[in-house]
Amino acid sequence: MHYEQPDERGRFGRFGGQYVPETVMEALLELERHFQSAWRDEAFRRRFHHHLEEFVGRPTPLYFAERLTEALGGARIYLKREDLCHTGAHKINNCVGQVLLTLRMGKRRIVAETGAGQHGVATAAVAARFGLECIVYMGEIDMERQAPNVFRMQLLGAEVVGVAEGSRTLKEAINAAIRDWVTNVRTTHYLLGSVVGPHPYPMMVRTFQTVIGEEVKQQLLEREGRLPDYLVACVGGGSNSIGLFHPFLHEESVKIIGVEAGGRGTGLGEHAATLSFGTPGVLHGAHSFLLQDRFGQIANTHSVSAGLDYPGVGPEHSFLKETGRVTYVTVSDREALEAFEELSELEGIIPALEPAHALAFLRRLIPHTSKEDIVVVGLSGRGDKDLQLARQAMEEYHHG
Repeated sequence: MHYEQPDERGRFGRFGGQYVPETVMEALLELERHFQSAWRDEAFRRRFHHHLEEFVGRPTPLYFAERLTEALGGARIYLKREDLCHTGAHKINNCVGQVLLTLRMGKRRIVAETGAGQHGVATAAVAARFGLECIVYMGEIDMERQAPNVFRMQLLGAEVVGVAEGSRTLKEAINAAIRDWVTNVRTTHYLLGSVVGPHPYPMMVRTFQTVIGEEVKQQLLEREGRLPDYLVACVGGGSNSIGLFHPFLHEESVKIIGVEAGGRGTGLGEHAATLSFGTPGVLHGAHSFLLQDRFGQIANTHSVSAGLDYPGVGPEHSFLKETGRVTYVTVSDREALEAFEELSELEGIIPALEPAHALAFLRRLIPHTSKEDIVVVGLSGRGDKDLQLARQAMEEYHHG
């Protein structure tokens, strides 16, 4: 199976492509040209890795979760500590890459969207680092539930624009960012935060994020002398998971599991499990699985985690589901909150609610493993941003 690049139309199998108005096509073609030329340029790649090291703090540790391993009683569990990246999540890897690309294109203004706020904070940080104007669009509901991140973005010099349309979450924030970009395309780069959207974004964001999986490969070979038996990561749009998974797609011995937000039920509007319950369609410029009603209207989603609360998913994930290379499962809000508590108490690490979904799946996976097996979990972000939300949700569950 060919897992490397999308075809010349920007498709992974039947997924992906460029479903956009003519006004956007020119900008996408320009972006693809600049990205391809930059990634072939050794000096650009060196500069990218230099900033990952100096500014982001890479490589991040591959941490053996000894007490969690003991408590679950099966495979050895390693955590890829993206929570230790500057600004607290994997998002900044892609932001560094795209900002260097923005400078290469001679643009001085960046627009971005954010749900949980981590991509917004990372974008604001790199924009500040390189002296660029930065506007971040965020749904009003997400602004309320992620208030500390809103202040962080403002402190870093970004203008945060609340979006009051529709469900007032990530989907509408992306729409607003795209509108701004199309209007100001000569001066502005749209710094998309996940492996979604029209080509070349899914390929480009994945390329910048594969540093995660490449490091895991090297670190585990040094530590254990072999590859893992399982990789597990949460999937919303899907950038942290594709970054971990991609360097292992050709390693047939490695089983790969993506964990979606099962929310509070299986009905439309109760979850954000696009690959588990969705159907193919077009959203934000790409053909992929999405959550839609029988009339093709995009459904509302629900997750305790703002970063997974999105009705679409990256087209490469849709391709990996359809080929069977990656298994996609769901974890409920309640299970994620239990895992959030468990890692905090056992390892002294407070995870974000997004990767808490991946951690929760271990309770189902580990009983089917032996003590010789190795599981690597993508710990994509830290939980500081979620403390208030988690406390409220936990109180409801304990009293409910």
